[in-house]
Amino acid sequence: MTASIESAQELADALPDGVVVAGADGAVVLVSSVAGRMLGGAPADLVGQPLGEVLALQDQDGKAWHACNTPYDGLATRTAVPEQPWLLPDGTEVLVAARLHRESLRDPVSRVAVTLRSGRGRARLDRERSDLVATVAHELRSPLTGVKGFVQALLNRWDKLSDDQKKLMLTTVSADSDRLSRLIAELLDVARIDTGRLQLYPRPSDATVLVQRIVDSVQAGTSRHIELVGEEDLPEISVDPDKFTQVVTNLIENGVRHGEGTVRVTLAPLPATAEFAGVILIVDDEGAGIPMELRRRVFTKFWRGGARGGSGLGLYLVNGLVRSHGGTVVIDDAPGGGARLVLTWPAEDRTGPR
Repeated sequence: MTASIESAQELADALPDGVVVAGADGAVVLVSSVAGRMLGGAPADLVGQPLGEVLALQDQDGKAWHACNTPYDGLATRTAVPEQPWLLPDGTEVLVAARLHRESLRDPVSRVAVTLRSGRGRARLDRERSDLVATVAHELRSPLTGVKGFVQALLNRWDKLSDDQKKLMLTTVSADSDRLSRLIAELLDVARIDTGRLQLYPRPSDATVLVQRIVDSVQAGTSRHIELVGEEDLPEISVDPDKFTQVVTNLIENGVRHGEGTVRVTLAPLPATAEFAGVILIVDDEGAGIPMELRRRVFTKFWRGGARGGSGLGLYLVNGLVRSHGGTVVIDDAPGGGARLVLTWPAEDRTGPR
């Protein structure tokens, strides 16, 4: 080997992905150690062999990578083979991409550089997508079943039901429909946060009025006591009222679902020493709390605490929406035991350019 080839070999061996390079004649000139392990041969033994034989990769139909992609043929403007899933001889999936080098558009391919990457990341992504589908299906099915059941009962027994029974059924259908709408809104907002396309429309708002409405709404659907403690003359906060309502509803419903006893919501002005003027909102429950070692994971997607279910998206969304407003979220221990979530909301618009 020349010094340049030896240097290229050392560089290729240092990469986390496998690398195979072939020259203009289709013979392999370099195989990294990672690629050698994947392909089942020593790199030195693979050098000099035809690229099609070294890349012993097949798809689900038994077709070979080289025969399907013909890297040395095709249009002169062709510069790459996009990443595709292929199977190694032992059945392991790898993701394969190639770069086709030419001296100019008039010249044939002078070098083919192929990368082989483990398919474990793709499998993990597939599992995450499957988790999302399963979560969404489960969360949608419960209220949808209620809506369908009550609507069917109304259609089949309309003349036999009293007005009070009809009103109860329609009230339940309305509540389940609202739950479906909230879940769909959450899913859309999660996607917008992930892609950086979340749009906020902040305006000066009275936190006490907004939180009181939320408390009354959640209280109507639970026997658990929800207490609102607020100081007078709170400063207005600059928030998108719909997103603020979404955040606080999530927190109170989490306290009801996973905690015990009274859920207490406290509003107070931020101290003068705070980074910005605004309001601090605290939600306490009397449950088991959130262990210190789990608090870093609480705001990740699909994290679920306790045995009472949930989509696993609520606190991820809370964190994203609060921070998008320029506020903060902190998890602590409630004074009487249980979980405490502390949120700060700014008095001035801190959402940045939109």
